[in-house]
Amino acid sequence: MATKVVMEALSPTMEEGRLVEWKKAEGDKVAAGDVLAEVETDKAVMELVARADGVLLKQVVAEGATVPVAEVVGWIGQPGEEVPGGGGAAPAAPAAAPKAEAAPAAAAAAAAPATPAAPEPAAAATPAAGGDGRVKASPVARRMAAEKGLDLASISGSGPEGRIIKRDVESAQPGQRAASAAPAAIGTAFTDVPLSQMRKVIARRLAQSIGPIPTFYLTAEVDMERAAEARDALVAANPDGKFSFNDVIIRAAAAALRKHPWVNAWWQEDHIRQWQEVHIGVAVAIEDGLITPVIRHADRKSLREISAEVRELAGRARAKKLQPDEYTGATFTISNLGMFGIDDFTAIINPPEVAILAVGRIEPKAVAVDGNVVVRRRMRVTLSCDHRVVDGATGAEFLKTLVGMLENPLAIVW
Repeated sequence: MATKVVMEALSPTMEEGRLVEWKKAEGDKVAAGDVLAEVETDKAVMELVARADGVLLKQVVAEGATVPVAEVVGWIGQPGEEVPGGGGAAPAAPAAAPKAEAAPAAAAAAAAPATPAAPEPAAAATPAAGGDGRVKASPVARRMAAEKGLDLASISGSGPEGRIIKRDVESAQPGQRAASAAPAAIGTAFTDVPLSQMRKVIARRLAQSIGPIPTFYLTAEVDMERAAEARDALVAANPDGKFSFNDVIIRAAAAALRKHPWVNAWWQEDHIRQWQEVHIGVAVAIEDGLITPVIRHADRKSLREISAEVRELAGRARAKKLQPDEYTGATFTISNLGMFGIDDFTAIINPPEVAILAVGRIEPKAVAVDGNVVVRRRMRVTLSCDHRVVDGATGAEFLKTLVGMLENPLAIVW
């Protein structure tokens, strides 16, 4: 009897997935555990594996289609076996989706009534073209080519079966532009960009946060002079080490959270969960949006350990290689936009957490110290608080502790 291949929940928050690419063709032999397809979830591109032995009888869902979790996407069975009639109809992928991935400008031109659509490039003539004429390329390569305005059909692929991968796009010559890009600039005032799975989840979760949660904000300014001196000393003593101000802030926040359990908590509708462990989410900007890798037991880790872990997790986050347990379960989150020249901002709480710290840039300022005007490196931080759990005084006490630790870093740099 044929076995269903369904869209699995590949992350805890996944409600639907986009089938990026089939790795097995109809008629191919498969064994349980074989990779059948790549699926874009709300957080990463992950593998959909076979749960039975046999052959892939049918691909119910086309590449590029988005379907809900538990929806049938294919069938596995014995050669010649008929697919059950209850398999369901294949969800219709937007007709312009494959073209939009390769050249969003071309898709916009085709959508504009005043501009005739340019002819499709002859993808089948290139080594990277599949049997259906569609250019084979990884999701990252497609996005990079679209951003650069490059024609995928003109790029030779060095990946498996001639698939175009990231390095192929990086080495492509600027002259390899999409032929249909020029008409798109005539008479087209906009470009419609399809929502990624990550952007859909971000939009949904933000709507859940900013509306129902009664949020208030507390801002403090920190003298970072001694923290800067401590960081410089660490770098000098460890030439191979890389210590950022954000690492110092994470370590200080972890230590402060141990002293303020009401801030290191979750709102659970009918109760408040105060965590005895400190797991800090670190907001990382990636191509499709934002993800928060989690530094677990941050209060028990040295600055050196935090620094190494942040870099390793952030790198895999940008490559969309994080596992679900690496970006879930934070008890508190830090979002730092200082590197973008932002002085201060307010961040949106990530439920069920009850607070988030927004960190601005460090800049020299003229301030009064012991009756004298001196130049000191200063930084502004803003704590967003869920008033259902964190009262004004509670949040203020946490900030006071955090500021004290940052201004006297010997308490945390060990």
